[in-house]
Amino acid sequence: MKTIIAACAQNLSGSRASVQTALRTLLAAPWPSQRDIRSWLQLLSVLQWVLSFLLLGEWGAAGGPGGAGGCLLTPSLAPAGPLSLLLLIYLVFTSFWPISALYLAWVILDWDTPEKGGRRLACLRRWPVWRHFRDYFPVKLVKTHDLSPSHNYIIGSHPHGILCVGAFCNFVTGSTGFGEMFPGVRPFLTTLAGNFRLPLFREYLMSGGLCPVTRRAIGYLLSKNGTGNAVAIVIGGAAESLSCRPGVTTLILKNRKGFVRMALQHGAHLVPSFSFGENDLFRQVVFEEGSWMRSIQQRFQKMMGFAPCFFYGRGLTSVRSRGFLPYSRPITTVVGEPVTVPKIEDPSGETVDMYHEMYVRSLLKLFEENKTKYGMAETDELHIL
Repeated sequence: MKTIIAACAQNLSGSRASVQTALRTLLAAPWPSQRDIRSWLQLLSVLQWVLSFLLLGEWGAAGGPGGAGGCLLTPSLAPAGPLSLLLLIYLVFTSFWPISALYLAWVILDWDTPEKGGRRLACLRRWPVWRHFRDYFPVKLVKTHDLSPSHNYIIGSHPHGILCVGAFCNFVTGSTGFGEMFPGVRPFLTTLAGNFRLPLFREYLMSGGLCPVTRRAIGYLLSKNGTGNAVAIVIGGAAESLSCRPGVTTLILKNRKGFVRMALQHGAHLVPSFSFGENDLFRQVVFEEGSWMRSIQQRFQKMMGFAPCFFYGRGLTSVRSRGFLPYSRPITTVVGEPVTVPKIEDPSGETVDMYHEMYVRSLLKLFEENKTKYGMAETDELHIL
């Protein structure tokens, strides 16, 4: 018995010593610095943003009214599917089926809300996570001219890039100070109308101030929602994402004139904006014009409204690994001088062409005046197709 007691005492003593050693080792280990914690929070903020669309939404891009173009997202992750829809379908076959039934009734009653200004939530736009999202790249908004709240505007957002990070951060979140720079002006970013048919995801989009890129939705904001509305359209759309790569800036704009016609019909001023650094966030496999893969991409874009592109970014654990997260590259969105547009209910083709040309000249001027300030070379040019 004494032998057994002695052995147990020895084991307890050894265990106690092991625990003490482990605690001393833990206390001696370096704790994460504030800089490390900030980096983790920034990475997690970008991860949740990507996963929210990957799991809940329909990634894609589509031409806007009359070829205006415009999207928030890119389609390369579309096969993941709308998880929110699958979840509600699953609940139908469980004891929680009333949740699906009640939500379906709500969606039917609320069907037209996205095309009537949506349902903005200031608290979501001011969500603290967006500050970490902004600082990850970082994203900066630069104002060159005032926007009067007594007018409505169509803001052309260029370039499309892969994920339209600059457009999202500046026009959907309040993290870059759009409201403070342009007091009295409410930004709305356009995206695929199909996104607003997805349960739960539609509420998320509307709360951030997004609206469908349709004539009805844009027309409502420009004519029936008072003044001080700024509708941002990513004009290049899906076709432009296929030409996205670092060092090359190509815009699909020459034949995109629907946004100009809408501006004339509602008397909304045209405002060019350019996000320097947007094309540096991912690496994309770009197929040359005339190749069979490029032909497949273009045909798919015409049929489905979005173009499949092949890209990669950094991984979750290391910047040296490959994954679906964007690289941390600075993005500076410069908002240019408004092009004053009169209200003409039925503008002629010549009038549309004239104001389209004025808009292009204003965009080129904006690019040339700011390119060397925000990471581009003096010899870099803006190609418009």
